[in-house]
Amino acid sequence: MPFARLSYHPPHPDRERDLARALTDLVATDLAKRHDLTSVQIEAAPAQTWTIGGERQQTTAHLEVFVTAGTNTVEQKRRFQENAMALLRAEWPELHPATYVVVHELPATDWGYGGMSQADRAAARSA
Repeated sequence: MPFARLSYHPPHPDRERDLARALTDLVATDLAKRHDLTSVQIEAAPAQTWTIGGERQQTTAHLEVFVTAGTNTVEQKRRFQENAMALLRAEWPELHPATYVVVHELPATDWGYGGMSQADRAAARSA
């Protein structure tokens, strides 16, 4: 099911658990994914490795979410991107405008869990 990765700076380890829960809720609600199968990775990045426009940034974030292609509408993805950005800006109001929320759509044959692709899981359910 879905996988979300949030990279950010500066480190804020006391908030990571709350952010993981909030992102899981957003993926489940806005993208209509199973809450219990939503995987979230949050990683703090060192400041010296993050630039925008070639300039070092003090506060940065980037969110990527991977879902099965064709399982979400344009409106669902738009709502998710809007609400995810609102969540990031609530956490870090000074985020640079070039902060991205990306929804990657992967073919069902190209990813899965428990040793089965999403396509094989769908075929097994319909058999």
